[in-house]
Amino acid sequence: MFAAYAARIDRDKPLNGLELGERPEPDVPLGWTTIDVKAASLNHHDLWSLRGVGLGEESLPMILGCDAAGVDADGNEVVLYSVIGATGHGVGPRERPSILTEKYQGTFAERVAVPQWNVLPKPKELSFEEAACLPTAWLTAYRMLFTNAEVRPGDSVLVQGAGGGVATAAIVLGAAAGLRVFATSRDETKRRRAEELGAEAAFESGARLPHRMDAVIETVGAATWSHSVKSLKPGGRLVISGATSGPNPQATELNRIFFLELKVVGSTMGSKEELAGLLNFCAAKGVRPVIDSTLPLDRAREGFEKMATGDLFGKIVLTV
Repeated sequence: MFAAYAARIDRDKPLNGLELGERPEPDVPLGWTTIDVKAASLNHHDLWSLRGVGLGEESLPMILGCDAAGVDADGNEVVLYSVIGATGHGVGPRERPSILTEKYQGTFAERVAVPQWNVLPKPKELSFEEAACLPTAWLTAYRMLFTNAEVRPGDSVLVQGAGGGVATAAIVLGAAAGLRVFATSRDETKRRRAEELGAEAAFESGARLPHRMDAVIETVGAATWSHSVKSLKPGGRLVISGATSGPNPQATELNRIFFLELKVVGSTMGSKEELAGLLNFCAAKGVRPVIDSTLPLDRAREGFEKMATGDLFGKIVLTV
């Protein structure tokens, strides 16, 4: 079967390790099932895998891709939950949970095998391309907002770095849930797009805001950390799920964090139940993932290059 896979690890030039070509059909252990992939979306996790983060040389070659929507053996349209072994289903009792592509072959292929437990029905309201955007970036944003930020309708939320997959999802989901969403970006076009998607206002990175926020959604890391901390009300929550600009800010703002009793919450992915809630929310409220571009699987390298340069707004989807 045709697939996009990591053949080598290159920490400095990750795309050097990306290959497109034939790979063996997936193994299907007891309790697992095979899904015919219709659409799969890219995540920064895929670039990090090519750099060897979470993926060792001993696991190569590894088909990349965490997210997918497709059709099961009975003809049902389905969405895949990306965390394998979250509750032990389909794996050994002592195996730690992992995301597809860390240990098990991923979704950038004609077919993928996952535990039966990891398969959810796709709402008919969502296309395969839309559904394929949800299991990682959009699920991460959903958990950040509604589980870890603990915000309610009317609360103010700052989303740093408008344009990335998680940030874009947080803007759309927050606005749909009745939050006052504000966003930042260095790029004027991305600021304008953020407002079109429901942000009350969008500002230059680091700009003074109209008021302090109840919560900040942080995926940028070092470049925006100080601004995020300074943007919060006393008792506010800073929820972080990534650090695309680096993990070590120049100033940690510890004095402000303890004096104002701010809460810093780490957030990674989400549960299968939260993914089911996200699917239902999108179907019921007409919320649709923002898709930057759609490419056939054999043009996956173009998608990786676009993501590596940051020249995107929303998700890049590969179709099979």
